[in-house]
Amino acid sequence: MSVGDAPDTEVLGRVFLARVIEPGDEVAGRWVREFGVGEVVRRLRAGQDALPGVSGKRWAGLLARAGRAEPERDLAVAREAGVRFVAPGDGEWPGQLDDLGDARPLGLWVRGGASLRIWALRSVAVVGARACTEYGAHMAATLAAGLAERGWVVVSGGAYGVDGAAHRGALGAGGATVAVLACGVDRPYPRGHTQLISRLAEQGLVVGELPPGDHPTPSRFVLRNRVIAALTRGTVVVEAAHRSGSLVTARAAQRLGRHTIGVPGPATSGLSAGVHELLRQDAVLVTDAADVVELVGDMGELAPDRRGPVLPRDLLEAPARRVLAALPGPRAATVEEIARGALTTQDDAIARLYELRSLGYVERHGDGWKLTRQAMVSVRGGRREC
Repeated sequence: MSVGDAPDTEVLGRVFLARVIEPGDEVAGRWVREFGVGEVVRRLRAGQDALPGVSGKRWAGLLARAGRAEPERDLAVAREAGVRFVAPGDGEWPGQLDDLGDARPLGLWVRGGASLRIWALRSVAVVGARACTEYGAHMAATLAAGLAERGWVVVSGGAYGVDGAAHRGALGAGGATVAVLACGVDRPYPRGHTQLISRLAEQGLVVGELPPGDHPTPSRFVLRNRVIAALTRGTVVVEAAHRSGSLVTARAAQRLGRHTIGVPGPATSGLSAGVHELLRQDAVLVTDAADVVELVGDMGELAPDRRGPVLPRDLLEAPARRVLAALPGPRAATVEEIARGALTTQDDAIARLYELRSLGYVERHGDGWKLTRQAMVSVRGGRREC
């Protein structure tokens, strides 16, 4: 719903509940599913008839919040900041968020002109360590740029480190990117990313569950990650220590049946230890955007074959390669010795040697044959494959 429109009772109720209930509260999500938004709002406003599943102390805390909730004011503040509220059932609501069940957001606050639903259909999360290495920042930016160039939307959390590098990589490639925040979308966090998040609101989207003005907390960062995982087709973890919020996103993706993807790093790096643990489990190793797209994309979006450069010896037929490999590098060898090394007859060896001579690989020395100087490096490098 655009906040410029007159809100209906359902939307006002969800905006009210977004101010009262913490993100990801499955007990409250069950209330909404079983009783409906209107009844949950009525009970909280009335202050009587506690809803099931919470202690008296917890219910009292919810009532205190309900007493201060002003949904009309939240919508007005959002309107001034260019923010809209998107609720389940709206045309812009991403249906994949429904996979979260009772942990589904009550609604999302969105800054930016694009359609969140359309962008989320072809999106990938790129997440990782805040205190990332130069390698991690480079890989995040390169992956994001490659995904953007292939028409994919890059989703991340707007944080320092890998998140910021991913957003910048996508923007630098002229692509689309979405930041999912753990605070009100009208108050960018971290403060050092105010300019980046403002740019994201202009060229991409900034999304959050929390109403205008709300601040982040450690638990809100953790719960925000389930939204990143649910919005996207897969989650790529670039760098992560064993205790990293990025691993929370990856595990949420696994539970939701999304692709879980890891970028390997040095075995000695603690910031890659969490990624390597994921890779030992069900995550898929990738090294570039083409690998990611092959995994999360549609049928036929295949990564190119990975192979080294084609060398002249690769164009030889197998019998000629075997004869070439049978020649000792620094000295001449007889036809008998070469045939024995190549597991062939002397007549066949002679035929192949003259073929190799015409190509500049070998030269004749009396009764023996020897590699040319130009062929020495090529043959030494190819012995294992012959």
